[in-house]
Amino acid sequence: MTESVVLDDVDRGLLHALQLDGRVAFARVADVLGVSETTVARRYKRLRSVAALRVVGVVNGVLFGRTAWTLRLRCTPDVGMPLAKGLAKRSDVSWVHVMSGGAEISCHAQLPPGEESVLLEKLPRAGRVLDVSAHSVLHAFTLPPDWAGLRWLADDQAARLRPEEPRMARVEVDDADRALLELLAADGRVPYAELAARTRLSESTVRRRLDLLRHNGVVSYQVDIPAALLGYGTQARLWMTVPPHALTEVGRRLAEHDETSFVAATTGPANLVAVVACHDSGGLYRYLTEKVGPLREITSLETAVLMRTVKQG
Repeated sequence: MTESVVLDDVDRGLLHALQLDGRVAFARVADVLGVSETTVARRYKRLRSVAALRVVGVVNGVLFGRTAWTLRLRCTPDVGMPLAKGLAKRSDVSWVHVMSGGAEISCHAQLPPGEESVLLEKLPRAGRVLDVSAHSVLHAFTLPPDWAGLRWLADDQAARLRPEEPRMARVEVDDADRALLELLAADGRVPYAELAARTRLSESTVRRRLDLLRHNGVVSYQVDIPAALLGYGTQARLWMTVPPHALTEVGRRLAEHDETSFVAATTGPANLVAVVACHDSGGLYRYLTEKVGPLREITSLETAVLMRTVKQG
């Protein structure tokens, strides 16, 4: 069970390094942490096998005309998990959470124009969905890859591992690129030699294409690990209503909180959404009363505790 895993400084340093650069060489991590490369590789293998650690390659669909959405579905409790698992199977859906005793699901999606209206058509037993609200993500103030819960290294250590910022330019993606991206979606750290063998490309071509895709912001690498393993036993989703004139300021202030892993402005009556992680229910209460409460511009707030995360990045 992941809850029984105890993390030490090397484990936490490795996780932070992977947050900074999901494909960072273990030799570089070892040099920063002051341990051997063998130790880093062994710790990574252990965290994968007993702590459900994954590094996944995530495609930025916005560069290809897709729109980011956050969706909220109410259903009968008996179909909550099957519905969540059906959503999780879709490659365009991420961060699938079950809430409210299994009667509510939230997720994110990157969809082509018009696709949001038919999202549920391919899902099993979708007829028992009671209500769906879809909100277009207008602006993200902070995203899961920036979550403070994974930070561990000193600033100078992190600077040695942080890659160059992507330039977010449009780049043509061919069938070979799509094959690479599909493999990286399952495991973002697949070795170059294996990627070359499985796509029938040369290793030099694979390296060049991945460097280009990453440099242009087409693909990024995200760490997927249960928050409970890091000591955060209570996660919640917040829906807030803020007057338009205060939306940017409130969003920025929420993004500065260590508890927030996602803060975004959206369409809809609740125009600001956030995901927070706290150590326990008492920590969530203190967060809501001591950090969210003083933000007087928030005129309404709804909170739902995440019971289970079916899919992350």
